[in-house]
Amino acid sequence: MLLEDLGAQIGLVLALVGVSLSLLTGDGLWDGIGTVTIGVLLVLIAIILAIETKSLLLGEAASAQDQRRIVTALESELNVESIIHMRTLHLGPEELLVAAKIAISPGLSADDLVAAINGAEQAIRTAEPIARVIYLEPDFRVAGDSQQTSSAAPAEQASKVETPNP
Repeated sequence: MLLEDLGAQIGLVLALVGVSLSLLTGDGLWDGIGTVTIGVLLVLIAIILAIETKSLLLGEAASAQDQRRIVTALESELNVESIIHMRTLHLGPEELLVAAKIAISPGLSADDLVAAINGAEQAIRTAEPIARVIYLEPDFRVAGDSQQTSSAAPAEQASKVETPNP
């Protein structure tokens, strides 16, 4: 918002200078130069805005620090043993999607499982308030499963792309 307002003010000054010089000198070239400089200004503003919003357009993961907070919150829950894998994605500047497959304690009743998932969701929202969309898939750890990852390096996990086994 500030950049657009600043650009508008600079554009008005450039227009004023171009028109004023054109009137003072009687040469319409100055008006044309003012118009071209306004065009260059608009292109520069567009480039800056594109650079600033690129990460949101392409889908940026949460920062490593945010991911660590989410992992800590999940692993602090009583019936969550660990995180098998997790992905985060910014849906907007103040909205984060969290999708995680979590290893839960075996032998939980359906009611206890629902309570564990609800508690984990609340813990995530407390640790990271912009986490608005949360998908948790409960599962059990299986020895030798190559898709399972530890939660020790959540930033590295976010950059990995997993493909389902056929």
